Amino acid sequence: MGTITFTDALPDPNNQIGDGGQGGEGSTGAGFKTVTLESKTPVMRTRTNSGSVITRSRASHTWTANISYNPLTRAAFEPVDNFLLQRQTSLKPFLISLPQNRVPQDSTFAAYLLTTNTTIVPTADLVSGVTQMTITNSGGTAYNSTTKGTCKPGDMFTITDTSNTNHTKMYKVTRIETNAKYEGSTQPTTAQQRIHFIPPLAKSVDASETTLRLYNPYMRVIQKGDVQSYSLDSKGLYKFSLKVEEAQP
Repeated sequence: MGTITFTDALPDPNNQIGDGGQGGEGSTGAGFKTVTLESKTPVMRTRTNSGSVITRSRASHTWTANISYNPLTRAAFEPVDNFLLQRQTSLKPFLISLPQNRVPQDSTFAAYLLTTNTTIVPTADLVSGVTQMTITNSGGTAYNSTTKGTCKPGDMFTITDTSNTNHTKMYKVTRIETNAKYEGSTQPTTAQQRIHFIPPLAKSVDASETTLRLYNPYMRVIQKGDVQSYSLDSKGLYKFSLKVEEAQP
């Protein structure tokens, strides 16, 4: 006998789920056939009589994803369907791992992130609204941007802040500065890299309480609709798709 912990991660080939709803054992979820990821930034635009354009943000940024599956056997379909039914469509949020962003693109940096006690942290406190931060490793094997690799534009990450557990926003790296290549007069050391990202930081960050999840970051989402359905073809295969949108607490 033993206790279990229910998983909040959508079952996929890297996220197993047991009959009790526990993660890390049991059935693997089905892989995605296609993923459409959208970045939504509502903007207000005003054009003056002279032709000048004035723009301003009118709402917070949101990621949305449309996921489709290949026709599934019942054994592959049930773990996913039952997991989602437990969430009561859009009532309860859950986590998804985007396969294209599960592992950093730089294989050297990805391997470094998996070494013992590798903890990537910001080097200073940050206020909400900024779009860049300098990061380093706070322990374990020392980081060196020339030998350990770096983030790449297109990598995604989340922030774990023990002083603010509501900071669940997903961010995407857009530019990288290193000790060898940097802008302006502020040069990162070899133990640092400066990442630029979108959207702007949703919440302020306490550097002493914060780590970055760059390997297998999870997006916190809800289903976009209130109806969950599937179809069954003559071969006994299930056809199913999923639309989700980012949901911050």
